[in-house]
Amino acid sequence: MIVRSLSDVPAVEWGSGTSHRLLTEADGMGFTVCETLVRRGTSSGLQYLGHLEACYCIGGSGEVVTTEGVRHKIKTGTIYALDQHDAHHLLASDDEDLLLVSVFSPALRGDEKHPVSPHG
Repeated sequence: MIVRSLSDVPAVEWGSGTSHRLLTEADGMGFTVCETLVRRGTSSGLQYLGHLEACYCIGGSGEVVTTEGVRHKIKTGTIYALDQHDAHHLLASDDEDLLLVSVFSPALRGDEKHPVSPHG
C-alpha cells in the first residue's frame, strides 16, 4: 500500500504553475497522479506525445482550447481527457488559479516538465 500526502513530494515548476507528482513510475502502478496548479492569468501551449492525460478540476476555473480553436470551459467538477495526445492551450482565469488532479498513462518518472506544443 502506498500512502503519501502533498507535503511528502516536491513541487515541480513547469512554467505556468506547479505539479506535485503523488504517484510516479517508481511506484509501479503504471500511471501517475498529480495535483497541478495553473497560475491565474496564464496561457500554456501543451502536448504530451508519450502519455495520455486526464485532468479533473477541483478548484478555480479556466479553459482548454483545441488546435482548431474550440474552447471548453473548465470549472470545479469538470474533467477533460487528452485521449489522442492532443495539442492544446490551457488557460487559467484572470482572477483565480486553476487546480487540477492530473492522471498520466503510462506513468511519468516524476521530473518531467510540461512540453510546449508545436502548435502553440
